[in-house]
Amino acid sequence: MMNCLSCFMASLAFFHISEFLLAWVYMRQDWSRKSLLLSRPYSAAMACAVAEYLLEGRLLPGLKRKGQGVACLGLAVVVCGEAVRKTAMVTAKGNFTHALQFQRREGHVLVTHGIYRYMRHPGYAGWLLWVVGTQALLVNPFCLLAFPIVAWRFFRTRVEVEEQQLRSFFGPAYLAYAQRVPSGLPFIP
Repeated sequence: MMNCLSCFMASLAFFHISEFLLAWVYMRQDWSRKSLLLSRPYSAAMACAVAEYLLEGRLLPGLKRKGQGVACLGLAVVVCGEAVRKTAMVTAKGNFTHALQFQRREGHVLVTHGIYRYMRHPGYAGWLLWVVGTQALLVNPFCLLAFPIVAWRFFRTRVEVEEQQLRSFFGPAYLAYAQRVPSGLPFIP
C-alpha cells in the first residue's frame, strides 16, 4: 500500500526545489527566496490538504484504503503536471517568469515552439494538473473539488492580464499565435 502522505510531501519538496533551481538557472535577475513559490494562501491551502488527509484518515480510514487506485492515478497526474510545467520553463528559458511582466525586457521573445506549439500557458496548465493530482494522491474529496476551482479563478484573472501584456509586447504576432493555439486551461480561451 502506497504511503500517500509521504508521496505528497515528496511531491511538494520536488516541486518547490525544482522551481527554485530552475529560477536560478533561467530567471537569475529575479531570483530570490520568492522563487520557492511559497505564499501564505498557498501554504494555508496545503495545510488544509494535510489536515483533510489526517482527519479523514482518522475518521474514515476505509476511504483512504479503498482510494489507493485514485491515489495512484493522482501520483501519475502529479508527474504529468510536473513534466508539463518544467518543460515549459526549460523551453521558454528566460522568457518564463514567476511574476507578471509589465515592461518588455531586452531579449524577450515570443516562444511558440516546443510545448508552446500546443498551448500558450503550459506553466499554468502543468501547475493545475499538479495541484489536482496532489489532492487525488491524498484521496481528499473536499480539496479535490476546491483546489481546481480556486486555481482556475486565479488563472482566469492572471491569464487575462498576461495576455494583455503579451499583445502589447508582440502585437500582431501574438494575436496570430493566440488565434491558432489554445490557452491550455479549461474554459479559458
